[in-house]
This record gives sequence, C-alpha cells and structure tokens, in this order.
Amino acid sequence: MKKLIVLAIGLFVATAANAQSPIRLGIKGGLNLPNIIKGDGNNDFKTKVNPGFNAGITLDINLIKGLAFTPELLYSTKGYKAEAPFGEFTQTTHFIDIPILASINVGGTGLNLVVGPQVSFLTSTKNKFENGFGSTEETIIEDKSDRFKKSLVGGVIGFRYDVTDKVDLHGRYALDFQKNNENGSKETPEFKNQVFSVGLGLKF
Repeated sequence: MKKLIVLAIGLFVATAANAQSPIRLGIKGGLNLPNIIKGDGNNDFKTKVNPGFNAGITLDINLIKGLAFTPELLYSTKGYKAEAPFGEFTQTTHFIDIPILASINVGGTGLNLVVGPQVSFLTSTKNKFENGFGSTEETIIEDKSDRFKKSLVGGVIGFRYDVTDKVDLHGRYALDFQKNNENGSKETPEFKNQVFSVGLGLKF
C-alpha cells in the first residue's frame, strides 16, 4: 500500500509540474461527519456519526473560463460509532484521500460546483470500546492486516464558495463505490464509507 500512496503523490506532483494552465496551490482543512452504509453481512446494529477531520493541499488548474481541474491530496479520518450490548464501540479509520475533481463556476459568481472521482488509501484503524467502567483501545496498522481493502474508489460531489480570490468555504459529500471487504462479519462488518464535510480553503 505504501507504494500505491507514493505513486499517487507522484502523479499529483507530476500533474502540477506538467500543467500548461495557470496553477494555484492551496491548503484546506475541515470537519468530517462520517458514517457507514452497511452491506449484506452480519450488520444487525445501528450506527451514528463519528466526527473527525480532513487536511491537505489543493491545486487549481484553470482549463477554460468557468472550468478548472482541482485535484487534492488529503489526510482524512472516517468511521462510525455503534451501541454495543455493554457500551459504545467507535471505529476510526485513517485514510489518504485523492479527490480528482472538476470545479464548475455557476453564473460567474463565487459559487462553484465540484464533482469527480476519489481514490482512498487506508493507513490505520483504531477501535475503541467504552462503558461505565472504563475503555479499551486497539490500533491496527493496515499494512499488517488483510481485514480491510487497502484502497477504495469513490465519488465526491459538493460546492465551493470563493469568499475572495484567496479564501473559500466548501461543503461536500463523499461515498465509496466499493465495500471495505467482501465477507462481512459482526467483528468486521461489510460496509461503504460515506462522509459529509465542511471546511475552509486558502490559496496562494
């Protein structure tokens, strides 16, 4: 998986180096509100949002008036919370996300529609169980585990509002098209990640 992440970062940098249009580098960060869509496995439990964050770098590559290519490289936390018989279970997954987006300006205003595919690389998983007597935690480095897929393909749709030419506000919804595994169990349920997020971006 590390090789895949290095390759993805290399492609991101190569895109910036080879682009012929004006490029603007930026940074962004924000709040993630992730949950899961359960699959067909042993998933007879209810889940709720496990708040997290995202942060990373962005590129704005103008193609034609009103249309830009805007790839991103983000560190992002996802996961879910679930009520267990004797407490609460929380799973937090850590990903490197690479959204490959088109940014479409709406009516010459500061509002832009963003849409495109996303590739996500799982780096680690943290499981936590809490009850009235205490808590236990387990961190799994995914290079050492075959429980979950290490890379997933998904899609992103949302908006970006350019407050100024250097500051923007954005919101989006991201959904994995692939399940985290193909044979879910109660210990490792079968699901797709979904994330609502809001944040702030700065351009240079």
